[in-house]
Amino acid sequence: MEHFYVGVDVGTASVRAALVTRGGQLRTTAQEPISIWEPRSEHFVQSSAEIWQKCCSVIKRVTHGVKRNQVRGIGFDATCSLVVLDKNFQPVSVTQDGDTQKNVVMWMDHRAAEQAARITNTKHRVLSRVGGVMSPEMQPPKLLWLKENLKESCWDKAVHFFDLPDFLSWKATGSLTRSLCTLVCKWTYCPPEGWDTSFWTSIGLEDLLENNFSKIGSVTCPPGSPLREGLTAEAAADLGLTPGTAVGASLIDAHAGGLGVIGADVRDFNLPCEQQPITSRLAMICGTSSCHMAISKEPLFVPGVWGPYLSAMVPSLWLNEGGQSATGRLIDHIVKGHAAYSQLQDLVQQSGAVAGENMYSYLNRHLSLMVDSGSSVDLLGSSLHVCPDFHGNRSPLADPTLKGMLVGLSLSQTLDDLALLYLATIQALALGTLQILEAMKEAGHDISTLFLCGGLSKNSLFVQIQATATGMPVVLPDQMEAVLVGAAVLGACASQDYSSVQEAMEKMAKVGRVVHPDLHLKSFYERKYKVFLQLISHQREYQALMEQR
Repeated sequence: MEHFYVGVDVGTASVRAALVTRGGQLRTTAQEPISIWEPRSEHFVQSSAEIWQKCCSVIKRVTHGVKRNQVRGIGFDATCSLVVLDKNFQPVSVTQDGDTQKNVVMWMDHRAAEQAARITNTKHRVLSRVGGVMSPEMQPPKLLWLKENLKESCWDKAVHFFDLPDFLSWKATGSLTRSLCTLVCKWTYCPPEGWDTSFWTSIGLEDLLENNFSKIGSVTCPPGSPLREGLTAEAAADLGLTPGTAVGASLIDAHAGGLGVIGADVRDFNLPCEQQPITSRLAMICGTSSCHMAISKEPLFVPGVWGPYLSAMVPSLWLNEGGQSATGRLIDHIVKGHAAYSQLQDLVQQSGAVAGENMYSYLNRHLSLMVDSGSSVDLLGSSLHVCPDFHGNRSPLADPTLKGMLVGLSLSQTLDDLALLYLATIQALALGTLQILEAMKEAGHDISTLFLCGGLSKNSLFVQIQATATGMPVVLPDQMEAVLVGAAVLGACASQDYSSVQEAMEKMAKVGRVVHPDLHLKSFYERKYKVFLQLISHQREYQALMEQR
């Protein structure tokens, strides 16, 4: 009898699930949208009840027609959003209007920027593991904001604060055990010592120390560890599965993507990492935002980059996590905000006969028609430059105050102009990856190969420019939904069908194809990178000038 694992991925705007074989093949997939509310500027919230309901829906869809006892394990991953529940595990509103449905502060919610800056100014020792700067996307500043702004309506009622991945595993098993991935990466937990009480006291959240930190987690375990006795009877009924089905401790979505790609067998692909340890690989999970996951045998401190985190992705290895706060979201913003966007939509609709055509594949094709035969599309970006930090810089500058910049604009509002701006944005994002890689290299990482997954890995131009701008080959997974494979790895490990996460990811991750850098463009991207760095430097000069009195 064939056995399967279910991987569930809760992304920014949707819930996805896959039925995955022991060898890592996706048998069926399903997807459901989830609501996002923006009650105020920089406030982004969701509903944990809706998210769980959508999880139930997609799991039922992918397991339809499969015998219940064929599903051996389940793994969840999700965005690092903050879920707030009361003593009865009911939702507590995180908005001024008091709507209890809205009880999730999303990862991209930047309401706590001022609190994050205050925490950074404490210069507490825990900040050394987040690049020296507390991000508003992490949980401590969000918790502090709730206490300072919604004390009576939220803070005083809240008894359980979950990272969204841990909320899902609790909902499935009733276990309050938190994954080391979430607590270490987003909450300042540091094994083996655990919570640093002086940190929470220094930032004004000493009330979280009560009952051995029960509100934020007093028991932890590595990702993929089996939780309790598996699915509770109630959760099994919700999901249409058997009570006791194994559930693995969860992961943040980007980290699941890392598991889904980084361990693949690269023999016969002539890659520089082939005879090297897994630490020579960087997993890049690129979707709404992007995460750059590098692992090492010893802890490496990279200024402006999160970590080192022990066992946060691969057990027993240290993780450094770089990232860009807006990638897919930035590309959408640039394209949809252009005057020629409606024309682009019409043209894509008219070309519907072309299999798989969407607005980005259309733009890629349009750019190829704009160059002379034998010339490179990349060179079209020679005089148009973008600083991509429209939503602040996560890494390696760790500066949420940075903004986007465009240099080289004309009065043109044509489709050609839109295509060029799209190209320059993709190039800027690739140069941002290069900047993160340079910081990691300087700190001691020896990375030679990129492993990409996520929505943007399906964009051929994005992938090629990442390879060429960084000068490194890019490995794409056999299963393009590698995040779902990574989530299924957790279920496979929890079921004990594999002895460890390392064994499961080596057997379930597969190489699809390799994209090599275009070495003829090395000089072009070296020059464009110099412009990229100067744009950041100039922006800071402008800020300093305007702050003068």
